[in-house]
Parts: sequence; C-alpha cells; structure tokens
Amino acid sequence: MNIKSTVFDSGGKLPAKYTCDGGKTNPPLEISNVPVAAKSLVLIVEDPDAPRSIYAPDGVWVHWLVWNIDPRKNVIKENEEAFGVVGSNSYGHVKYDPPCPPNGEHHYFFRVFALDTLLDLSAGSTKDKLVTAINGHIVASSELLGRYSRY
Repeated sequence: MNIKSTVFDSGGKLPAKYTCDGGKTNPPLEISNVPVAAKSLVLIVEDPDAPRSIYAPDGVWVHWLVWNIDPRKNVIKENEEAFGVVGSNSYGHVKYDPPCPPNGEHHYFFRVFALDTLLDLSAGSTKDKLVTAINGHIVASSELLGRYSRY
C-alpha cells in the first residue's frame, strides 16, 4: 500500500498553500495498492513536534482524522472532506485544520491504514478512540511525510 501527493514528495516541504499561511486546504493525496481484504481506510494527519499543551498532552498535534473511507477511493482531492467519517482534531474541530507550527521545522505525517472492517465510531471521536478501534484490524499501512516551518 502507498500514499503520496502530487504537490510534495515524502520528506519534502509541504507547500504553504496547504498551511495556515496559505489556502488552508488539505493537499491532494493518492492511495494505491490497497489490499483486496480491506473493508475500509483510515487517514490520520498529525505533527509529533508540537509543544506539549492541554490540547496535545503527548506533544502530538492531530490535524485530521477520517475513517470508513471506501477502500476503492484512490484520490483525495484538494479541499475534499466529504469522503468518510471525520473525527475531532486537536483544535476540537471536526474537519481538516492545516499545519501552523509555532516555531522551527515541524514534521507532518499523513498516515493511511487499510482495515479488515468498518468502524462503529461516531463522528467527532478522538484519536485515542480511533486508535483503540483500529487495534487488531490493520491489514496494511503507509505514510507520507511533509515538512514545514514558518519562522
């Protein structure tokens, strides 16, 4: 399984257009080689370089959570949000919120997981609940890394 973007290479710089300094939209993503056994996909976008706070007590800032994505969906378009069940990010919003690092370079991981099931999880659920729900159901995964700094 593989996840990539047409606007940045893994390990490369995330274009400002997809951050709080630009259009504030999600970048386009492409997912390929999804296992036949997959019943759904999960997308988690997070920044492990975030400062610890009441919103990110473990220092990981969640920007986007989406699950029950159709495993045949191989393209997530720029600014597309209506393709699965959306969870609550670290801002408490049930949507994509773009990277907006306070200082230094941050690393943004776009992780996709193929599951052998659909999840019975309510919209607005947190990453902790999502991680618990996918435990034991992951049949494949892939990640794409984008870097960004503002100052």
